Amino acid sequence: MQHPNPSSVPIPVTVLTGFLGAGKTTLLNRILTTAHGHRIAVIENEFGPVNIDSELLVQQSAEVVEMTNGCLCCTVRGDLAKNLLDLKSRRDTGELAFDRIVIETTGLADPGPVIQTFFAEPELAEAYLLDAVLTVVDAVHAPRQLDEHPVLLKQIGFADRLLVSKSDMVAADALDALLERLVRINPRAPIRQLVAGELDVGFLLDIRGFNLNENLLAEDVPAAPRFRTVAKGGKRMFGGTAHSDEIGSLLLEHSGDVDLDRIDTFVQGLLDRHGDDLLRYKGVLAIPGQVNRLVFQGVHRLAGFDYGAEWNDDARRSRIVVIGRRLQEDELRAGFAECVIAVG
Repeated sequence: MQHPNPSSVPIPVTVLTGFLGAGKTTLLNRILTTAHGHRIAVIENEFGPVNIDSELLVQQSAEVVEMTNGCLCCTVRGDLAKNLLDLKSRRDTGELAFDRIVIETTGLADPGPVIQTFFAEPELAEAYLLDAVLTVVDAVHAPRQLDEHPVLLKQIGFADRLLVSKSDMVAADALDALLERLVRINPRAPIRQLVAGELDVGFLLDIRGFNLNENLLAEDVPAAPRFRTVAKGGKRMFGGTAHSDEIGSLLLEHSGDVDLDRIDTFVQGLLDRHGDDLLRYKGVLAIPGQVNRLVFQGVHRLAGFDYGAEWNDDARRSRIVVIGRRLQEDELRAGFAECVIAVG
């Protein structure tokens, strides 16, 4: 049996984001010190130096920090794409050994440009597999930060997993209000409260959040221990709440098929008119005469389509979830409705 050449297998990448003081570095250090068997290369985007417990170090140079558990860290102050390709090259030659990469962004960073890097650079798209965006949310300060700092809304909107820190420091009703607000912003990201001393690496890695597959929407994600689902996302994301965040989510759904040409026009028009305001969007569509699901996803104006699993005995339905800024709900619902194929 032949095994694939490691250099030809895309390297999984996780983007770790969250506002200042949310606990990103604390979570990162827990990941690095857990006996999970992964050799992780950590990129500290823009700022450094890497803050690693000295007892965990094997050696430290100006560029790379090597650790006793096989992980390594480096600080990227220049072009991210160039540094990623350099790391891949050094891995291929055997100079560095790692299985995956975690990029920790700064607390004030919009993760959008980092994410787009992996789709806009053909060499990176071949060398790396963007696995997921993890966003740490500070339960104590997030309600005020959400009102004052739009970048936190973007960090939440881009997330595949939302990790709430300091939840033991707030009252139960305040925590419930925050969790409900997070679901309104991004219903497709499972939420978990970070508990001191506990870490489920399986919840954080190998998510494949940017793969084209049919498991795209919040209610398709299986529940996990301590996974608290506040809501299913519903069809109403904006009205009747105490907060009207600039970034929100919208679920478009039809229990049947949609016309391929019309849905193509609808999605292209969505990108042309609102691409700069779209954070992430994913969909699973039923197309007449097609036994396979048509799946698509995108970030801003970068979108991809492909056919996924067969419908078989599953009820055919078409669903799109859009997360973006200042979404025009009536306009989007009307446009999607024009794509629906009437029955009978």
